[in-house]
Amino acid sequence: MDTYFLNLQQELTEIYHHLHKIPEIGLQEYKTSAYICQKLTEFGISPLEHWLDTGVVAVIKGNGNAPAVAFRADMDALPVQEESSCDFTSCHSGYMHACGHDGHTAMLLGFAKYLHDYQDRLKGDVVLIFQPAEEGPGGAKLLVDAGLFEKHPVRCIIGCHIFPQIPQGKIGCRKGAMMARNGEVDIHIYGQSAHGAQPQLGYDAVLAAGAVITGLHTILSRNVSPLDNGVLTFGSIHGGEACNIIAKEVILKGTMRAFSDTTYDIMVKRIQETASGIAAGYGCRAKAVFRHMYRVVDNDPALVALLEEVAGAHYEETPPYMLAEDFSLYMQEIPGMFFFLGSGNPQKGYTHSLHSASFRFDEEILSLGVATYAGLLEKLQK
Repeated sequence: MDTYFLNLQQELTEIYHHLHKIPEIGLQEYKTSAYICQKLTEFGISPLEHWLDTGVVAVIKGNGNAPAVAFRADMDALPVQEESSCDFTSCHSGYMHACGHDGHTAMLLGFAKYLHDYQDRLKGDVVLIFQPAEEGPGGAKLLVDAGLFEKHPVRCIIGCHIFPQIPQGKIGCRKGAMMARNGEVDIHIYGQSAHGAQPQLGYDAVLAAGAVITGLHTILSRNVSPLDNGVLTFGSIHGGEACNIIAKEVILKGTMRAFSDTTYDIMVKRIQETASGIAAGYGCRAKAVFRHMYRVVDNDPALVALLEEVAGAHYEETPPYMLAEDFSLYMQEIPGMFFFLGSGNPQKGYTHSLHSASFRFDEEILSLGVATYAGLLEKLQK
């Protein structure tokens, strides 16, 4: 790694520690946004654009005619109470950077400093996007709808996610589908209440709900090709009033994921049909309410090929994951690539999963992330 990036490590660590102390959830990242602007101004970068109140966009001007390239970092945290003994733990009770977004923001700030220091080498503009609300409601789509790419037309967009399931020091990616399309579904089952000792006078929504849950899982085994992949999980069920009353309503809440729009659409269609049909068999009625969220993270093959060259021996092809990421919504507009920066380190105890209250990573990976951004930009602007 170039000595520039090694020398940047201390500053990256300080930025990361500061961001980790001030976690804020989606569209409320006011302290985070102010700190980002403060650091960019210190680096000599201006003007700065404000999007969605808390989002920040900075454009580093190039000296040639190469197409503009965008890099994105998410900046929001999660409503998680941190369980950590580190000396830079969250100062906001009940909130934590449990998904590495503080590290992503630190890397993009470090990359901004690099771009300013070597601006004379740039052959095209570089657009840096500090995006709010990745965890919800999906800041990427909000920025696209607000006209981000109309104001800043770019050739492609690149993003990165710290990932503990890949060893520290490795760069993981794959061509095509790497992360899933996702959505949420609420199924309302309506019956008719009666005394528990006289069940024949009612229609039991709890009994129907049990059959609906079991029946819905046949969608993946009987309606989706065995060569395709999908996930349907119901993690919440609420209903009933008392142990001796036939329940009149039950609500099931679940998540659904797939690596193709075709599979996802089949799941949507069959969930409503199957739930309605089974509930009717118990004298009940079912209604499915869907919240369609993020799309498939579908990496541009040419960009992945460049990443393989840049990462060299550090590169490894990752399997696809059923995790979801709103970076995919940029990919609906322009070519993009999203890669993983490995952080798994059993020797140091950095093995906790994303969204864990104990999630941590070794700060040394941040300089590798910045160096990877720089290597990609160099190849893109040749």
